[in-house]
Amino acid sequence: MTGPHTEDTFTPTHLLGGTDRVSRLGYGAMQLAGRGVIGLPDDVLGAIDVLQSAAEQGVQFFDTANAYGPRTVNQLIGRALSPLPADVVIGNKVGAWRGPAGEWLTDSRPGTVRSQVEDALLDLRAETSVLTYLRLWGDSQAPGNSPSEDVPIEDSLGALIELRNEGKIRHIGLSGASPDMLARAQRLTPIAAVQNRFNLIDRSGVEVLAACGRDSIAFVPYFPLATGTLGDLPALTRPAQRLGVSVSAVALGWLLRRSPVIIPIPGTKSRGHLADNLRAIEVAPALTDEEVAVLTAVEDEESASLDTMSTQMIDALTRRRQASA
Repeated sequence: MTGPHTEDTFTPTHLLGGTDRVSRLGYGAMQLAGRGVIGLPDDVLGAIDVLQSAAEQGVQFFDTANAYGPRTVNQLIGRALSPLPADVVIGNKVGAWRGPAGEWLTDSRPGTVRSQVEDALLDLRAETSVLTYLRLWGDSQAPGNSPSEDVPIEDSLGALIELRNEGKIRHIGLSGASPDMLARAQRLTPIAAVQNRFNLIDRSGVEVLAACGRDSIAFVPYFPLATGTLGDLPALTRPAQRLGVSVSAVALGWLLRRSPVIIPIPGTKSRGHLADNLRAIEVAPALTDEEVAVLTAVEDEESASLDTMSTQMIDALTRRRQASA
């Protein structure tokens, strides 16, 4: 891979919560569940192999949730990576579950939060959760599944703070947080990470990203590759051709350049795709400032809204559904 470099604008690591330094390209484990993110995958040994391969290739930040499976993905991670190396961070989300038809539900009652943390420690074969996120409803695309707002964020976070005081959690994060929710949370406790929707064609989390950048909070974009629906945008294909890499690697490289607090978490079941995704660490400093600017201009961040998916993202998802029908 050749081309002009701008290493001075790229930082390859992030100091999570001020204490845990991790590489800024993580791995999202949701795809390791079965169809519909329910149950075990068809190839359990293959899933374990991908997790172990990611760790062997330097991935230090893994993203998961009790709701994936439910619990089966956490159990796979525990089986694959236990005992967890000291430099590996598992970010686990609590406060969400699955309904009888597999629907995604949010349940942030303190009792649920506490029991899910305990379950996650058991499944991950760990004594302490380095990072536990509280799943909120700020970016929900299914408002009917949102919890009653008579469960204040202060009560839900209170359960996590108690667990941290007991030594069962090291860092607290938020998932699906609005700027106001983040500010409310910060009045109670330091927040180490926020996970919101954000990618090349969907900038809905941009306001929260700005707050995270200001306070050196890790911003962990989910759907970093727009669920594989980025298409053949010239802004992607041109640098990909110049550098001899995939458009996915360029999209991830752009995220790494977009802000020094961003930790993308692309997921895959394939060793080949894993290796391709990891090339983003090389791609990020190789992108020219002009290429980064063109990529940033693909979507209007000025009009981005946390509770509204962008038109480009909706169109891409529609094309994907039609192709798989």
